[in-house]
Parts: sequence; C-alpha cells; structure tokens
Amino acid sequence: MESDQDSKIRAEARRGRGAVSNASGRFEPYQRVAIDDGWDQEVPRALKTHVAIENPRSVITHNQSPDIGFDRSINPYRGCEHGCIYCFARPTHAFLGYSPGLDFETQLIARPNAPRRLEQELSRPRYQVAPIAIGTNTDPYQPIEAQYRVMRGVIEVLSDFRHPVTIVTKGTLIERDLDLLADMAKAGLAHVGISVTTLDAGLSRRMEPRVPSPVRRLRLIERLAGAGIPVRVMVAPVVPGLTDHELEAILSAANDAGARAASYILLRLPGEVSGLFQDWLAEHAPDRATRVMGRMREMRGGEDYDAAFGTRMVGQGTFSALLRHRFAIARTRLGLSRDLPALRRDLFAVPPRAGDQLSLF
Repeated sequence: MESDQDSKIRAEARRGRGAVSNASGRFEPYQRVAIDDGWDQEVPRALKTHVAIENPRSVITHNQSPDIGFDRSINPYRGCEHGCIYCFARPTHAFLGYSPGLDFETQLIARPNAPRRLEQELSRPRYQVAPIAIGTNTDPYQPIEAQYRVMRGVIEVLSDFRHPVTIVTKGTLIERDLDLLADMAKAGLAHVGISVTTLDAGLSRRMEPRVPSPVRRLRLIERLAGAGIPVRVMVAPVVPGLTDHELEAILSAANDAGARAASYILLRLPGEVSGLFQDWLAEHAPDRATRVMGRMREMRGGEDYDAAFGTRMVGQGTFSALLRHRFAIARTRLGLSRDLPALRRDLFAVPPRAGDQLSLF
C-alpha cells in the first residue's frame, strides 16, 4: 500500500503537468507498472521536457471530416507542453510509441524543416489554394516554440505566398508574430481563434497547467483585435458539471476584449483520454467526478465518448440541447457572429526565387 508521503513525492515530480499517470501506449507489447518491493527507492525528480527532431517529407495533412470547417492543416509539433488534461490529441502519441499521459506533455517532437517543406508543397503546379488550419491538434504556440520557432517560419512562408490561414491557440507567443499576422489580416488572409475553458484561474492551473491564465488570454484577444486581426473566442472544451456554468461569462468577457465571433465544443474523451481525465477528476475534483461523468454519458448515448460526425462536438440529449440554446441566446445578445469573414484565396501567388526570370507582363 502506498503512503501519503509516496503520493506527495509523485505529485511533486509532476508539478506543472496535467496527467497523473503515464501508462504505456496501447500499441506497446509491455506495460510499465510501479511497485513497492520493500527496497529504498530514489526520490522522483521533477519531470523535464525533452524534444526530439522530426523531418517529415510533407507537412500539409488533408481530411474529409464533414463537421469541421477546413480540409487541410499543419502541425509544427507533436505532443504539447501545455499539458491540458482534456486534450483529444493525446491518443496520437501512442502511435509514436509514447504514453498519451505524461509523455504527451514531456516527450515532444519538433519539425524544424516544416517551413521548407511547406514552401515546396505550395510551389507545386497543381496545388489548389484553400485556408490552412494550424493548432487544430496540438498548440503551435506552446512554450517550446520560443526556442524552435517552427511556427514563425511557417507563418513567414504563408505570408510570402499570400496564403490564407486560420490559427487556434492558447499561447501568448502568437504576439511575437503580430507583425506578419496583422498584415495578413489586413489583406483578408488570417483569422485567429483563442480558446478559453474557464475564467477560474485556480481551475485553469490544475486542468491546463502550462497555459497562460484566463485573464492573460483575454488580454491576448484584446491585443489581436487591436492589431486588426479577426478573433473568435472558443469556449472549448465545455466540461458539464465543472465549467458549463461559465459559458455566458466567458462569452461576455471575450466580447468585451474584442472577439468578433464565438463557438464552443463539448468535452471529448476519445481513447485513453477518458481514463486520464477520470484519474484527474479523482485527484483534483473528487466531489464533482460522478456528476461530470454522469453528464458526459448522458450526452454521449451512455458512453464516455461518441465519435459520430455531427454530434461529437456538441453531444446529444436534453442537456446538450440546453447548452446549444444558452449559447445561441448569449451569442445573439452580445452580437457575436457565428463565423468570421471568409478568407481570400485570390491573392495566392508563388513568390519568385533567386535566379527566376521576371515576367514582362
């Protein structure tokens, strides 16, 4: 049986992290299990972030999902140091031989050649322009971007090609790129979505430990809007029984900060995320755990998750309908749009390279 001291040591080792466990990925042949064999054990050290380098042959990923508003995306990084316990992208780490738990937020992969690969893909004669979405899987402005600057390089390429882009982030590092994004937005080439899960700073720190505070994200919306960049506030995810009561307050605060549009997404618990999230509830919100999971199953047809197109983002049933109704009323009252203005595609052009012959016309 573990002692309280053992639990405290483990908690100290993962301070600043979201997951409370690090079970082996589902594709691994062996499982790691910690046991007390009676011998003295080394006190766990604080988990550090490790970054590996990947050089992909292509960076634009295409999808045909009918319930999302883009058909292509770019992921500058795999894994995310923000450590959001609810992140639906966690199971993707299992494909890399890592755990979707603590590995997802500590064993990261950067793709520094992404800007060069993107330039090659956009230069292909048959390329058909459409907005590229960035930040739909892991956050492109997570802390390691300050060192690796992959996202900065990607934005520079998109700016050079006059290519439309939509960005979703919680990271204030995006402010570094206002010089590029403001010019692109002025030309109708850029939108930004800022995710705000809760206005409760304490809950945010526990649930999304390395994300800027809610107040800081509201200031980020203000800065982006002040630079002329159309901003959508994304109440995502809405956690029933834990954060759903904040829906109207978040929309109102974001509207005051300058957001022009709004959306929300219900908590999604695919694959290993369900177990990880329930472990987090047991440690950080034990008095809410039964209520939260009961609501989730009520909205997911009795299961922890339902991946069906059309309902996976909003759920189903009475509580889901009530949430949609509340959102619609608040959005109308505040004058927030459903969608931001369409991005332009007609400005796209492959920039001339050194040595190219200039056109006479």
